[in-house]
Amino acid sequence: MAQEDVFKKIVSHCKEYGFVFPSSDIYDGLGAVYDYGQNGVELKNNIQQFWRQSMALLHENFVCIDSAIFMHPTIWKASGHVDAFNDPLIDNRDSKKRYRADVLIEDQIAKYEEKIDKEVAKARKRFGEAFDEAQFRATNGRVLEHQAKRDALHERYAEAMNKMDLAELKQIIVCPISGTRNWTDVRQFNLMFKTEVGSTAEGASTIYLRPETAQGIFVNYLNVQKTGRMKIPFGIAQIGKAFRNEIVARQFIFRMREFEQMEMQFFVKPGTELDWFKQWKQTRLAWHEALGFGSECYRYHDHEKLAHYAN
Repeated sequence: MAQEDVFKKIVSHCKEYGFVFPSSDIYDGLGAVYDYGQNGVELKNNIQQFWRQSMALLHENFVCIDSAIFMHPTIWKASGHVDAFNDPLIDNRDSKKRYRADVLIEDQIAKYEEKIDKEVAKARKRFGEAFDEAQFRATNGRVLEHQAKRDALHERYAEAMNKMDLAELKQIIVCPISGTRNWTDVRQFNLMFKTEVGSTAEGASTIYLRPETAQGIFVNYLNVQKTGRMKIPFGIAQIGKAFRNEIVARQFIFRMREFEQMEMQFFVKPGTELDWFKQWKQTRLAWHEALGFGSECYRYHDHEKLAHYAN
């Protein structure tokens, strides 16, 4: 069964058995917004409780907070979100479809990788225990052809994203529906939702629904450190709502406009962050593998363009 068909069955099952419902369904629904049903909320709460206990109880020098969704707009200006929390938006004039430019390129890279994996899988089935995957990947003509295309596209994409060369992004992309490059110019689209706070319309101030929970941790760093007498290294964890005005809302509950994050920020001495990063990658991967779904379900994803505040 095709992966798309399996996904449709999962979505249907979630609705039929009370796990996830499309929000506002009786009034035609609201895109990329979902309600958790009676079984879904129990499942979600179990996952959150397991995560919170593994973070706050199984590690030393860890605490949890619950920061507000509304924060002073200066926070988002200072963090760079007002100016840089953007996705590249592009429209194809032939198919009349709107896309995220970076996602289109990443999807094409993934297709090359899938072709390589299929060649490897066929060879493994043909040769059985005698199969040498490393040698096959290094010598097979079709694999090398797909790998060369993948690497060339990856190199152009990484360079364009790091330079934020929107014109170059436009040249790389092919529309998956029309097959053309008849694009509008790439535009930057800010993902934050705006709202207003104030007793009167004239005196209202513009604020934002937080797009992530991390900033609530950062602005409370000194409060936690002083009141808890915390010493570096220490971590602050939080579970809470976040909101993003997604350009292309898709993939069921994997890309929503309103969602919950389970997030931990770990504070270390400057200069030691990369060593701690390696340790935490191993620790978090072990946590996921302990859920019992199998190690083959997990892999690391190296981002071509880091978050605008990350090194």
